[in-house]
Amino acid sequence: MAKKNKGSRIIITLECTNCRVSNEKRAPGVSRYSTTKNRKNTPARLELKKYCQYCDKHLIHKETK
Repeated sequence: MAKKNKGSRIIITLECTNCRVSNEKRAPGVSRYSTTKNRKNTPARLELKKYCQYCDKHLIHKETK
């Protein structure tokens, strides 16, 4: 049986900052991306500029818990 090694790579979720704070009643949703990061090289929360399909723009996506 293979040994499960808890490596330094973890799966994270990036969420659009603009969609998350909008209070529109008929908002279509929140843009989310799934990616991995190396916990040793990047201990802080990750922020990347990604495309949001709901805002139709490239916006900052922040790492969620």
